[in-house]
Amino acid sequence: MNREMLMLVDAISREKNVERDVVFGAVESALAQATKKLYAGDVDIRVAVDRDSGDYETFRRWHVVPDEAGLQLPDQEILLFEAKEEMPDIEVDEYIEESVDSVPIGRIGAMAAKQVILQKIRDAEREMLLNDFMSRGDKIFVGTVKRLDKGDIIVEAGRVEGRLRRSEMIAKENLRNGDRVRAMIMEVDLTLRGAPIILSRSAPEFMIELFRQEVPEIEQGLLEIKSCARDPGSRAKIAVLSHDKRVDPIGTCVGVRGTRVNAVTNELAGERVDIVLWSEDPAQFVIGALAPANVSSIVVDEEKHAMDVVVDEENLAIAIGRGGQNVRLASDLTGWKINIMDANESAQKQAVETDASRKLFMEKLDVDEEIADILISEGFNSLEEVAYVPISEMLEIEAFDEDTINELRTRAKDALLTMEIAKEEGVETVSQNLRDLEGLDPELIPKLAEAGVHTRDDLADLAVDELTEITGHSADDAKALILKAREHWFAGQE
Repeated sequence: MNREMLMLVDAISREKNVERDVVFGAVESALAQATKKLYAGDVDIRVAVDRDSGDYETFRRWHVVPDEAGLQLPDQEILLFEAKEEMPDIEVDEYIEESVDSVPIGRIGAMAAKQVILQKIRDAEREMLLNDFMSRGDKIFVGTVKRLDKGDIIVEAGRVEGRLRRSEMIAKENLRNGDRVRAMIMEVDLTLRGAPIILSRSAPEFMIELFRQEVPEIEQGLLEIKSCARDPGSRAKIAVLSHDKRVDPIGTCVGVRGTRVNAVTNELAGERVDIVLWSEDPAQFVIGALAPANVSSIVVDEEKHAMDVVVDEENLAIAIGRGGQNVRLASDLTGWKINIMDANESAQKQAVETDASRKLFMEKLDVDEEIADILISEGFNSLEEVAYVPISEMLEIEAFDEDTINELRTRAKDALLTMEIAKEEGVETVSQNLRDLEGLDPELIPKLAEAGVHTRDDLADLAVDELTEITGHSADDAKALILKAREHWFAGQE
């Protein structure tokens, strides 16, 4: 039987064009599986086949684990102190083995053995093909549609298959068997049978890679695509930067008579692409990203990472775009939250903010409305600015002398200190059960305390919009936190 096994190994090795060691490994695995069936528990079996004679030995083995870890798999593990009783020099993660009776190959049947071996060979062959494909370093998978699999499309390139999920397709596309497809390689998942390469045609990275192939200057390092935002199949924006002053980044990406950008558009089912000049100045970058709308003015809020963009009525619809598409893509491209408004809305918002600043200065600095308005007109909006802006800048305010400025700075610092003490005292009133709430960022505790939220029940009673106003979180994050706070209300109920 050992000679027959050697002949079987040689035959499969030649037939499948794989190394004999790979086939022997499959044989050992098949024999180990057969031996495991003789035991009641989930034991660990190792079979070693002599490559020359075909003789084989079988061992049951135990994995050595630290004493403090305990046994998670009692049939396969042994604690270190017990292992040392048998082998004093053994270490954690090594194995103790015990020779057991080998299963005659006839017990599992030649056909059954061959099927197990062939499956192992197919797995090894598949892995070799996949490794060979991935070693080429391709970022775009080019193949033909082979079949549908539970809504996904299986794309074949030679003997390698990729999986294009429905969520990663372009909505208006209707791919059929035999169609040629290009898609971005996003990841490789070896746990997926048949098609382990995960593909995408809707990812921003796919558009970036398409431009890299169409525009040689990107590969040469003369141009760089800094970011990309897509509404797949409809519209997209890319931000480009030139590292060579002689190269026009937008014109180069468009190409002569639009050949380069049209090639990308045609590949992506007519998806229109806006090419934007990237800028280190966030405001300038946002203005470019909102094209073709013309921006009248822009106000940057660094703390909230947001911008209020003012456009005239003629440009309002263009800036927002159909269904908010233009402003949404511009926001994704730049990474800034963009609030589009007309001149009237901007004036109303500015009036509200000015009124709030005026009240703050009059109350905390104990000054009259005239002095508060002077500070606001000079660009001061917070107590921190009054207290810590360099005194040389404040001395440029013609309406104030040096003594007035020093008094204002002192009052601002005292007010900030008083507010900080009050905040700390408020934080102390927050209950421990709220502090211990899973998912609650400790940095939120002062904000909650300031808003009068001191217990888990206080948080649970809030509406989503109330919590978003307090914390600045998204509606989804606020909803999740409120639901977490309410869990104890339903504990023990069916």
